[in-house]
Amino acid sequence: MPTARHVSRHEKLSPCAKCFGVILSFMDKYSEQLNSVFLALADPTRRAVIGRLGRGPASITDLARPFEMALPSFMKHIHVLEETGLIETRKQGRVRTCTLEKKRFALVEGWLSAQRAIWEARTDRLEAFVTNGQSKEEEEQ
Repeated sequence: MPTARHVSRHEKLSPCAKCFGVILSFMDKYSEQLNSVFLALADPTRRAVIGRLGRGPASITDLARPFEMALPSFMKHIHVLEETGLIETRKQGRVRTCTLEKKRFALVEGWLSAQRAIWEARTDRLEAFVTNGQSKEEEEQ
């Protein structure tokens, strides 16, 4: 005798709704971390520092050189990036060297990939609607 198969609520959802559920669970888990990363990257000086560190480690002095600001002001930017986990600093003798922390960028990349999946699903549905005059959900019924 066949048994009724339990259908989870995720199996009933459209592909876009499934993506949205993934995004929400991701945001619940990492919301504070993502907020701090995006806040840190909102400043052009900090983005320039990240861009420079993408080419390899650099000393604070080398990083500060292109900016017209006092070293203590520049250090505030370094501290924000370090507290956010985007960079790591190490002091060897009198020189403090900065390097990128790639793990933190993986968090942002995961969030952006999930966003891309949602928007690609939406554009696919729009394309199907424009082409066929109906949504994919209507086609499946």
